[in-house]
Amino acid sequence: MPYFDAASSAPLHPVARQALQASLDEGWADPARLYREGRRARLLLDAAREAAAEAVGCRPDELVFTPSGTHAIHLGISGALAGRRRVGRHLVVSAVEHSSVLHAGGALRDDGGAVTEVPVDRSGAVSPDAYAAALREDTALACLQSANHEVGTEQPVAPVAEACRAVGVPLLVDAAQSLGWRPVEGAWSLLTASAHKWGGPAGVGLLAVRKGVRFAHQGPADERESGRSAGFENIPAIVAAAASLRAVRMEAAAEAVRLRALVDRIRASVPELVPDVEVVGDPVRRLPHLVTFSCLYVDGEVLLHELDRAGFSVSSGSSCTSGTLTPSHVLRAMGVLSEGNVRVSLPMGTGEEEVERFLAVLPGVVAGVRERLGAPSSASFAASFAGSPSGSGEDEDASVVVDALGKLCPIPVIELAKIFGDVPVGGTVTVLSDDEAARLDIPAWCEMRGQEFVGERGAGRGVGYVVRRVS
Repeated sequence: MPYFDAASSAPLHPVARQALQASLDEGWADPARLYREGRRARLLLDAAREAAAEAVGCRPDELVFTPSGTHAIHLGISGALAGRRRVGRHLVVSAVEHSSVLHAGGALRDDGGAVTEVPVDRSGAVSPDAYAAALREDTALACLQSANHEVGTEQPVAPVAEACRAVGVPLLVDAAQSLGWRPVEGAWSLLTASAHKWGGPAGVGLLAVRKGVRFAHQGPADERESGRSAGFENIPAIVAAAASLRAVRMEAAAEAVRLRALVDRIRASVPELVPDVEVVGDPVRRLPHLVTFSCLYVDGEVLLHELDRAGFSVSSGSSCTSGTLTPSHVLRAMGVLSEGNVRVSLPMGTGEEEVERFLAVLPGVVAGVRERLGAPSSASFAASFAGSPSGSGEDEDASVVVDALGKLCPIPVIELAKIFGDVPVGGTVTVLSDDEAARLDIPAWCEMRGQEFVGERGAGRGVGYVVRRVS
């Protein structure tokens, strides 16, 4: 069964498995002790730190191991903010950061601090100029991911880091998605990552803090990991994480070329094979193994279940799931379609035949989900447009009303599509919806269909989304 969700967690690398098994026999003792077993454990821990630091591009004494990547982010943000509290309590982040960064920002805001979210373009990238403009005199820390976890877009870390350095603001880079492929460029100040993203064991993160960065660890003092990450180190897992990071880096150049070709095949083929699909994320500045696309008129959770039944493990940032009533914050910030969202992230070693089989299965699965929801076919939608009347325009007050209150994504968009072909050119449709996803998906539908999104109106317990037919 092809596993296409490496962005969530990559399969354990063979080198990680070997290193883990070997170090279970040698690295179980306390590395702080002076007897033979302790010294042996300390040697393993030091060697792992040196290997990880080399891959990161920092000094070994600048790097500590943590229980997870999320823990590393929280330690890094809280420590850097505390170390620069005399400067101010302002944090700058991009709007598409991992939720762990946004949660840390929320905690700062709740405690009286200030957070600025820098918007992104439709590809998911920040503008270096916009990021620089968000920096203030009281900015204590800035955060920017190296590459996005949902759509694969790479961020302009180097120019942002230079802008931060010019005004003396440290930049924390979340490198979880990219570190297995290459070091992070630019004059970053702090860096975090998580081993399970590159094929190491879960439960190992790393935090690098450059010398000279003001940092004050929050919480009780601890003698381990330079006082920055408390608790007994999981040496076997740390050794496996460092060994696998070195191994995947040795394979990365060749695998990046091979997987990029497979992803290019998916990016080009999906819109040809499946009608009404939007491939999102930067087509060039992106991770080599990840592609994300969204399908109109599709329930994301049902689509993932059907693909799982067909033998493919994929992920989604879709809002259209029974347990998630709001869109992915990444897709929302990008302003792209969120319904029927599929993220395919290929592990190292994925074969061409697996990708071809996925492309063969996908059209039938999407068509089946659409049919189950009663969505209009692309052909029927085009036919309804061809035979619909034209007109000189309608007043918005006379707009056709679609009542989709109480209905979850993608039903409001499906209801809009069903009625839209009967609306004369210049006429409007008002979709009443109390589903948060409609705020994103109705404008995205307009963009895909070449129609005008007029705006929102108050509509009692919901919102009225007004769409004008222009062709």
